[in-house]
Amino acid sequence: MRKLSVKIAEAPVKPPLKMEEGGLVVREYEEKKDRVAVEEMEQRCDVGPRGKASLFTDDMGDPICRIRHSPSYLMLVAEYGEGREIVGVIRGCIKTVTRGKQPTSDFSIYVKVAYILGLRVSPTHRRLGIGTKLVEKMEEWSREEGAEYAYMATDCDNEASINLFTLKCAYVKFRTPTVLVQPVHAHYKPLGSGVAVVQLSAQLAEFVYRRVFANSEFFPKDIDVILSNKLNLGTFMALPKKALAKWDPQTGHLPPSYAILSVWNTKEVFKLQMKGVSSITYACCIGSRLLDVWMPWLRIPSIPDVFRPFGVYFLYGLHMEGKGASRLMKGLCTFAHNMGRDDPGCGAVVAEVGRRDPVREGIPHWRRFSWAEDLWCIKKLTTAKHDIEEEEEEGTLDWIRSPPPSPVVFVDPREF
Repeated sequence: MRKLSVKIAEAPVKPPLKMEEGGLVVREYEEKKDRVAVEEMEQRCDVGPRGKASLFTDDMGDPICRIRHSPSYLMLVAEYGEGREIVGVIRGCIKTVTRGKQPTSDFSIYVKVAYILGLRVSPTHRRLGIGTKLVEKMEEWSREEGAEYAYMATDCDNEASINLFTLKCAYVKFRTPTVLVQPVHAHYKPLGSGVAVVQLSAQLAEFVYRRVFANSEFFPKDIDVILSNKLNLGTFMALPKKALAKWDPQTGHLPPSYAILSVWNTKEVFKLQMKGVSSITYACCIGSRLLDVWMPWLRIPSIPDVFRPFGVYFLYGLHMEGKGASRLMKGLCTFAHNMGRDDPGCGAVVAEVGRRDPVREGIPHWRRFSWAEDLWCIKKLTTAKHDIEEEEEEGTLDWIRSPPPSPVVFVDPREF
């Protein structure tokens, strides 16, 4: 693992970020020095409510696993007291994304944004302002790197996180995408009659994505880098079998009806594990899986062994058009499910889409494992007068005050 200062956008090496205030030191994460202490601190944070099932994340010894594939990233740690105990961490990355199209043209508006994630404070050191200091220091770095906005995502029920960002750090509630989860069964699922699935080249996938997501929000400018990443298992298109022979991808024209998505292998980055379930629930889940293994022709909707570390396939870039497109999307998601079925380490297929995105109706999922709203909060980091004048000259409003350009929110798989 290389030091973060080397990784950040190939920029000249800067002195380590550090802040001292009232016994608190905020500095850049150092892998050799901090890894074990960070893991121990985060394990203390991973204590679920007694008597309730909780989902825990295992970063497999790599605390920066969820940001290291971004073009520019940073992790900070907070030390407190004479013993310099690590009591808090925060992660952040920066990228350039769309916020819709310009009013007078078909060109996308691109902005540089910082995504803040992985904020953790030790249970024994909360309500001391440590979380606020970590956020402020991450924002400071983001501004230095040229980010215009910073945003974060959290569960709508996480009141502590929401209050920290909205009440103390001046973020505003912005978007509420939906997370849809489909457990991977022990049996294969049928694609549906008349549905053909083809794999697209990275070049063709990039062409299609830049075209269909031009008016969306958060579509990454470096989509080509994502599609060529080793964690990307491919981009796939579903279309009617009768239209397959008539479609020539070399022409640059899309089929009249189709669905498209890409599959990202998160199990190589981190793993999840369910803890705190009752013995009855555990027995029912294991029993359903065994029956599905022994009698796959029954197609029992079984639950994988989520009580041991498991990975997920994340579906992104989901889009559909034309007659019967919802059925094509369902078949495409089924195809991804069957990919997971062939991978012993995959326990679920997950997608996150805009709450009003039409593609949502074609994504199979279990309601009990999904959640309707994943809250995104945002803050403008630049408030210079020339920025406001430039927006007025271009005829665009501040992103936060602008109405959504479309119901589509592109979720970057590197940040899931």
